[in-house]
Amino acid sequence: MRVLVVEDERRMAAALQRGLQAEGFAVDLAHDGEEGLHAARHGDYDVVVLDIMLPRLSGYNVCKQLRAEENWVPILMLSAKDGEYDMADGLDLGADDYLTKPFSYVVLVARLRALLRRDSGRRPSVLVAGDLSLDPARRRVERGERPIELTPREFALLEFLMRRRDEVVSKSEILEHVWDTFDTDPNVVEVYVGYLRRKIDAPFSRNALQTVRGAGYRLAGDGG
Repeated sequence: MRVLVVEDERRMAAALQRGLQAEGFAVDLAHDGEEGLHAARHGDYDVVVLDIMLPRLSGYNVCKQLRAEENWVPILMLSAKDGEYDMADGLDLGADDYLTKPFSYVVLVARLRALLRRDSGRRPSVLVAGDLSLDPARRRVERGERPIELTPREFALLEFLMRRRDEVVSKSEILEHVWDTFDTDPNVVEVYVGYLRRKIDAPFSRNALQTVRGAGYRLAGDGG
């Protein structure tokens, strides 16, 4: 899942990015309100983590403008201000949740997953390809009723492919969305595709994750 973190404290932003990536999220950063508003308008994000006290444009105004444009991406607001009126202001402007700094990282991740579960109108809550299912919010993968254990990176790769099932996606697209970079050796994609096949296909005698020679990979919508 793609997360936009809008936070002007660069050390905190970098720490959030590292931590969320370790949980399998793809994370982009913006360091002021105007940059964050532009990214939220034009990026296909599942959730936005939005600080309130931002240069150039406050988090309140970013949220207000997005909602005025009928952009309903889930927004979790972060603030060093601890007060019920500040929380009410954010929620009244259209934020979906609010967290006060300093916060528990475990709570942040739990809140993000809760927002993703609630966002069922925009995206399916469970992704399905035949008898292969992936629940992003609960981080659960199953073949039929048999659970499959994946690492965070394997989970992120499978989720991206399932959101684009029956489409051919290139290695560069996968690197951008799953690794957040074009600079990583493209061969890492081939390695992780191999890992996934050994978990979602081989034990079940299936061929869902297919190589399209010279073009990339495709996740069969019928589950292989």
